[in-house]
Amino acid sequence: LLCVGGMVIVGSSVSISQLIVDYPHLTGQAARYTLAAAALFAIARAFPRFLAGEAPPGSRPNRREWVILTVLAATGLAAFNACVLIALPHADPAVVGTFIGAAPLGLALLGPLWRGHRPSTRLVVAAGTVVLGTALVQGSGRADLVGVLASVGALGGEIAFSLLAAAVLPRLGPVRVSAYSCALAVPLLLAAAVPAGEFARLRPPTMIEAATIGYLAAMMTVIAFLSWFTGLRRLGVARAGVLVGVMPVATLATAAVQAGTLPHPGQTGGVLVVGLGLTPA
Repeated sequence: LLCVGGMVIVGSSVSISQLIVDYPHLTGQAARYTLAAAALFAIARAFPRFLAGEAPPGSRPNRREWVILTVLAATGLAAFNACVLIALPHADPAVVGTFIGAAPLGLALLGPLWRGHRPSTRLVVAAGTVVLGTALVQGSGRADLVGVLASVGALGGEIAFSLLAAAVLPRLGPVRVSAYSCALAVPLLLAAAVPAGEFARLRPPTMIEAATIGYLAAMMTVIAFLSWFTGLRRLGVARAGVLVGVMPVATLATAAVQAGTLPHPGQTGGVLVVGLGLTPA
């Protein structure tokens, strides 16, 4: 339930992110992660034993964990969200969701291999079924080369997000992993914003853009990260990864609500296929 809740929030946020595509991408995401990191560190300080790991409350990451958290921030946070925002003007949300929906198969294969184990046939079949279902849900849509490449980048970021987090969650716990990764993403995003020329185009956000950034910080980052990381720690990468298939379904539902139209019957059938894949997982 924690993993499903996290993926529903993330999936709905893909369509909501369309509201800030005209705002400088990297600096907008830096603002989002700054707000989220402040909230997460406040939670860690006020409730030191809440979702804590094996390390004593207040302890800092060791050298290995700093490296993993930095790579996690660069790929699973900064690059993932930058790719989504780059892709949306060049591809329908359905297309972006289709690519990200392939993450269960990648996690089902790479999760066990990451630990030196053979992937479970049952989970691989389940992940493949979920990927098929997400492709049916999202269907085909508009996309150019930039949209496809950015969507592939988002897929890689989604896979790295869970694989790298799983390596540091047992000792640090969900709150500290979320807080440190968000904080580390901020300077990475700002550094990338300089050569991108975003500071020359920087402007105050509109009310809608500010509200969207606030929503993404509170819901898609703080709430969704804590839900996903807590569930990931309980289930493991392979089993939790299959539940990423819920995300594109949530993307479809949110896009349908925003557009005021019902999903295509073929997409509804895709939802049933996703449920079939999740059942044995």
